[in-house]
Amino acid sequence: METILSINQLTKVYGPLKAVDNLSFTIEKGNVYGILGPNGSGKSTTLGMVLNVVNKTSGDFKWFNGSESTHEALKKVGAIIEHPNFYPYMTASQNLKLVCKIKGVPEHKVEEKLEIVGLLDRKDSKFKTFSLGMKQRLAIASALLNDPEILILDEPTNGLDPQGIHQIREIIRKIASNGTTILLASHLLDEVEKVCSHVVIIRKGVKLYSGPVDGINASHGFFELEAENTELLEQLLKQHPYIGKVSLKGNLVTAIIEEPMSASEINRYLFEKGLSLSYLIKRKESLEEQFLQLTNQTSA
Repeated sequence: METILSINQLTKVYGPLKAVDNLSFTIEKGNVYGILGPNGSGKSTTLGMVLNVVNKTSGDFKWFNGSESTHEALKKVGAIIEHPNFYPYMTASQNLKLVCKIKGVPEHKVEEKLEIVGLLDRKDSKFKTFSLGMKQRLAIASALLNDPEILILDEPTNGLDPQGIHQIREIIRKIASNGTTILLASHLLDEVEKVCSHVVIIRKGVKLYSGPVDGINASHGFFELEAENTELLEQLLKQHPYIGKVSLKGNLVTAIIEEPMSASEINRYLFEKGLSLSYLIKRKESLEEQFLQLTNQTSA
């Protein structure tokens, strides 16, 4: 697998604030990556550093295995990290032709990219007549003009209505299906879950998880149990090698499963130890619960 971007212990400090703290992860070709975290977690700062618009404090990053200078490598990158900024009295087509001149790209790319973002029928409309969602789609078209190997988007659906959000997500999927690698920053779990194959979760600049989106939800789940003798129930669960943390709330005992195990297996184990259950159910944490658990954990 070809490495598009590798980040190694990247750090950014603003006075007493450590915005990004020893962040390391790798972007492989052909995937859709999400940098996910609450607002203020260091997502935009990270993107700013790899795009050379924010100076790093320490650490390192390499584009395309370090085979080119950052300046040259960035010619293969398309990015939107601020609100779209076009000339209001120029049409969509005129604005993109101007970008073509700046980037040294042939003008025939304009209609091709407007088609991708669903704006070809509005190519002769002035930018000032566009809705926020249309402005964002035009910005994506602009970022695609140089046929980038990777497209970087910072909070691409921020401020959009549900229809605008859906359109942007569909466009991201379409671009990815054509083989373009995508890196997007978002504070929306739903967004990352729907469009990304991989995710890097950060909180207060620190990486909490990096890997496939499915991998966050790879836990074996947990049991909820009740019995007349709650004390014995807790004791027996703690003795089981496949059970991790055991907690009590009222009469309900929750036991985290650390190895694959069915409800019937734990029921049999407890029955053989002389304990009959009055209630037993196996549950699996949702992706949202796991994300909240990660991002709400207290810093050491």
